[in-house]
Amino acid sequence: MNKLFKFFLNLIPRPLLIRLSYVARPVIAFFLRGNRYTDPIDGTSYRKFLPYGYENVRENVLAPGTLSLERHRLFWLYLTRETTFFTEKLRVLHFAPEQAFLKRFKKLKNITYTTTDLNSPIADVKADICNLPFADNSYDVIICNHVLEHIPNDTKAMQELYRVLAPKGMAVLQVPYDKNRTVTFEDDTITDRKERAAIFGQYDHVRVYGMDYFKKLESVGFNVKAVDYTAQLSDQEIEQYRLPKNELLPIVFK
Repeated sequence: MNKLFKFFLNLIPRPLLIRLSYVARPVIAFFLRGNRYTDPIDGTSYRKFLPYGYENVRENVLAPGTLSLERHRLFWLYLTRETTFFTEKLRVLHFAPEQAFLKRFKKLKNITYTTTDLNSPIADVKADICNLPFADNSYDVIICNHVLEHIPNDTKAMQELYRVLAPKGMAVLQVPYDKNRTVTFEDDTITDRKERAAIFGQYDHVRVYGMDYFKKLESVGFNVKAVDYTAQLSDQEIEQYRLPKNELLPIVFK
């Protein structure tokens, strides 16, 4: 099954993959129902989760009901337990909206919710993250998870995120990073899809972030908190929810 998932992830363009997943999701979720692992986003339990990965396939990480991955479930727990996102009146901007969150956030009465992406078929506003059509200080919360690794000029993208975030606003800017790498690696001369996947982890990634990612966010003006939220959770919760132990959440403020 791992090889099959890897094959289809690399073969099918992401917009089409998103559309197809709406059809396949309820069927797969039905056949995997059980009580060993739980997706905290919708509270549904399964006997196992699905594998996922464009290059290095990870076992038991994709929740079939919401299609959430480890990072989504970690973010959800932080958002529900540590913030006022679900109760405070907020203006929210969400880049490349994940299916796990989209309908849930749209139903919230306390937030004004805008989604944006250049290619996603489920986003409200088609926009380039490096040239956003939004006024300065427009949003109290920005969610931009696993987007910046796709952007050639990530500095410009970070500056745009900072510009549209309101004073005292919060942004969550998750990226895949290598905790053993001090300095981010990028090389725009690598254009072959297979070579990019082997080096960057995915065919459409343009860099591998190192631990200097957090300093780069600071360099554009953000006040950065690298939060190891799993340190506040029990080993039982980490296993039950299938969370990425010790992964740092980049929570930034203006």
